[in-house]
Amino acid sequence: MSTPPFPRNIVIVGGGSAGWMTAAAFAKALGPSYNIRLVESEEIGIIGVGEASIPNLTEYNRALGIPEDEFMRETRGSFKLGIEFVNWGAQGERYTHGFGRIGQAEDTVPLHHFWLRMARANRAAPLADYSINTVAPREAKFMRARADMQGSPLGQIVHAYHFDAGLYAKFLRGFAEQRGVRRSEGKVGRVEQTETGDIAAVIMENGERIEGDFFIDCSGMRALLIGQTLKAGYEDWSQYLPCDRAIAVPCESVAPLLPITRATAHPAGWQWRIPLQHRIGNGHVYSSKFMDADAAEAILLKNLDGKPTAAPRHLSFRTGRAGTFWIRNCVAVGLSSGFMEPLESTSIHLIHMAIARIINFFPKGEATGFEAADIAEYNALTIREFENIRDFLVLHYKLTRRDDSEFWNYCRTMPIPEGLRRKMDLFAANGRIYRFNDELFTESSWLQVMIGQGLMPRGNHPLADTLPEDEVMAYLNNVRQVVAKCAAAMPTHAEFIARNCVA
Repeated sequence: MSTPPFPRNIVIVGGGSAGWMTAAAFAKALGPSYNIRLVESEEIGIIGVGEASIPNLTEYNRALGIPEDEFMRETRGSFKLGIEFVNWGAQGERYTHGFGRIGQAEDTVPLHHFWLRMARANRAAPLADYSINTVAPREAKFMRARADMQGSPLGQIVHAYHFDAGLYAKFLRGFAEQRGVRRSEGKVGRVEQTETGDIAAVIMENGERIEGDFFIDCSGMRALLIGQTLKAGYEDWSQYLPCDRAIAVPCESVAPLLPITRATAHPAGWQWRIPLQHRIGNGHVYSSKFMDADAAEAILLKNLDGKPTAAPRHLSFRTGRAGTFWIRNCVAVGLSSGFMEPLESTSIHLIHMAIARIINFFPKGEATGFEAADIAEYNALTIREFENIRDFLVLHYKLTRRDDSEFWNYCRTMPIPEGLRRKMDLFAANGRIYRFNDELFTESSWLQVMIGQGLMPRGNHPLADTLPEDEVMAYLNNVRQVVAKCAAAMPTHAEFIARNCVA
């Protein structure tokens, strides 16, 4: 008789996107040899402030074998080509952080170095003209990348999603339960530990005792297991990211259906706009130190595109991360591991990456159990990922020229992490951008935000100066014209959804 796998009994505490993404992925990857149980209470509900993703979610759905059109129908989703930022560098300015590449590479020198040379000579078009992901949203155009057109911008479209997070959790619950995951309804009353400090069981308010070998904390900001029980601590990053409140409200849809998220800066924070098939998700993220709740709600309601369809929901948070993500036989996934405001739609990504990392470091056998080296490496990788995302978010606040409010004066003058300072200084010199290891945001992402918010380098790569100016302009104009022609040939976002995945 073969020995049962270890850890045989896996308990996920908490539902929502984090809990059901974990349950679905474990059920798919681990198979029927493991007992997976998810505990959640419908009374507690979910935060649900984020309804947008970055492109990595396509990988998660693909790994589970979920057809994209089915996912879009079930979550009433729409497609996303990037994020438009309004009033961030200065009031009246806007730019788009599009997914995907900027133009085509000319030999070994990225296009943006040629663009920088011509921009200083006042001959270049806006940077956004050279990417299909930033040109298409202007006309509300969308299509998936064409696999048969790899040399064309139409073969290089990179997309993500807008979706109803509650419907996604419901969809994944069905997926997970079909594969053997058991769900228990109710609240956890207390947590029981072993003599060595491991978690032994969660005791429900109704008295039921649910034992486990491995516990996944998806309890949200309460961090019931990792924080309250195992005392992981919390690293507060509010000195870099001062927003600590959010107000969320849906409103009626308006045309056109844009394939883009919008983030509009206000006097003490910013407002998100996320278009779905059936409504628009909106919210105001702000700092309570610089604005009160009534004023923040008034700004939000004044700037909706349609009539509100529910009462505003007020939320509070503290930006930062858990001091430790994996302790003994417990790992935090989702908001229990930390909170990063949804400015660049990274919450779902952090859940996805935690799940993938847990599977990579999955405990091997009862004899060895939980290896200290595995846990230490998991924690080190997760810390680095959180810090990389933090620095990219801080860039948006730090790199502003706004001086119209105390909030923006604070952001413009605040100290920033040393790694971010080095990146900004390197780019300011000659437009160079380097990623480290498996850093999430690409060179194109950093480029678009830094240029979009007014950081123009003093120089460019010297190889971009070796061609005659007219030859450089011909190259840039060709890229721009091809991108424009491809975008013009695309269907509208609404047409594409109507043909393929309407709810």
